[in-house]
Amino acid sequence: MALAASPVVAYSAGEPGLQLGEAQPFSASDVVSLARGLAQKPYAPPRSIPKAWTEITYDDYVSIWFDGRNALWADDNSAPLHVDVFAPGLFYPHPVAISVIENGTARPLKFDMAVFDKTDKFPDLPIDDTLGYSGLRLRAEIEQPGIHQEFAVFQGASYFRAIGTGDIYGLSARGLAIDTGEPTGEEFPDFRAFWIETPAAGDATFVVHALLDSPSCTGAYRFVITPGQPLKMLVDATLFPRRDMAHVGIAPLTSMFQFDETNRDRFSDFRPAVHDNDGLLILNGAGETIWRPLANPRTLQISAFRDDNPRGFGLMQRARAFSDFADLSALYHRRPGAWITPGEDWGPGAVTLVEIPTDREIYDNIVCYWRPDGGLTKGQEHRLSYGLSWGSESDFGAGLRVLNTRIGDAFEDGIIVAIDFSDGPGVPNDLSRLEKLIRSSTGEVSAGVVQRNPETNGPRLAFKFHPGDATLIEFRAQLRLNGQPLSETWLYRWTA
Repeated sequence: MALAASPVVAYSAGEPGLQLGEAQPFSASDVVSLARGLAQKPYAPPRSIPKAWTEITYDDYVSIWFDGRNALWADDNSAPLHVDVFAPGLFYPHPVAISVIENGTARPLKFDMAVFDKTDKFPDLPIDDTLGYSGLRLRAEIEQPGIHQEFAVFQGASYFRAIGTGDIYGLSARGLAIDTGEPTGEEFPDFRAFWIETPAAGDATFVVHALLDSPSCTGAYRFVITPGQPLKMLVDATLFPRRDMAHVGIAPLTSMFQFDETNRDRFSDFRPAVHDNDGLLILNGAGETIWRPLANPRTLQISAFRDDNPRGFGLMQRARAFSDFADLSALYHRRPGAWITPGEDWGPGAVTLVEIPTDREIYDNIVCYWRPDGGLTKGQEHRLSYGLSWGSESDFGAGLRVLNTRIGDAFEDGIIVAIDFSDGPGVPNDLSRLEKLIRSSTGEVSAGVVQRNPETNGPRLAFKFHPGDATLIEFRAQLRLNGQPLSETWLYRWTA
């Protein structure tokens, strides 16, 4: 099977529903062969659609949409999966090739404007053979027979999103991150082509293959997706660097954090908080569970959590009550977290967190990923796998969970920090038995006090600190009992 560096999608017109082209022999190893072959050639940018399509407004773009009656397999009552496609344009200047695998062959989806509906406000744009679909959406009968609910989307660069049942879209994942936060700028690889395996009647797990390409790297990906709460993904990737990549991010996640109780005073807003996720959770190779509340800093900040063979990490949304946000439109309390579980030993490296200043909730400003020591080497084949769990659950480590962090002035007596922990079977009735571990990189810190929160019934650890001349302080706090950890380790970077 061959695929050009800039794949051409066949063009069709007028037939109802998504139509397939001629079949070619296919096996999963073909995607690996394609990625390997591309890596041995100079990078060829993907073809672009007419410029007029990328100059439309957001309102223009949302005035054209896929008609679900045209979905792939929508005419088959026994099909467990429906596949939709997205129109080109706006932020999506490069079409992607989409094919369907069945009985050892792959058939391409033909491009057809007739599968879309649009309002009379959609502009009159040129239609030619450079156009193609910009991505795909997966829908299945998850809660009710005959009702196909969406559960995953692949669209834009190497971005993809998924939701657990009952959630709404929030954070995104990516195939690969390259040079994130570097002064020279970040490189964004593209998924150039997708292959969807035809499911059998009754299947509850679905498989998508993808070809990644960028100036620095190519890759073959396989996604095994099982909807539910949480939604489960198994990701297998084989990467072929075109150059030595010192700074590469494995299993990257991208999210938004504007404010919560730690920085609420900076924003005039009727809502108590605005964020897709509120913390980075890490279960490191030594078995320690770390909770790092997210921040919206005034300047770019990058944190590296050194580790050897991490057991897991992810961005969580622990604020799950409507009252945490009081937003009837965005429904942030229903946004999922995403948890990464390495499929093999990943060796030494660092879970890396990038926090970018933002004044508006429409911009993703949080990135986290695994950065392996030494990066990836040109000419070598790098294989890796990981699980990706999307959903409302955020208890992937051990110990009492951090429920919330509050920070504010302590009435001219420094700054107060209050950390609420969950209740649990190990919490003694007499909270004075708890040992308080509070450390800071600089400044003066009080001994702290532990009290019971009457709403959560769990312990609250509160302490004060005086930063002095410090503009940055790293904090570590934990509750212990009989010399053993009782809670997660709370880490926080305070900046003046």
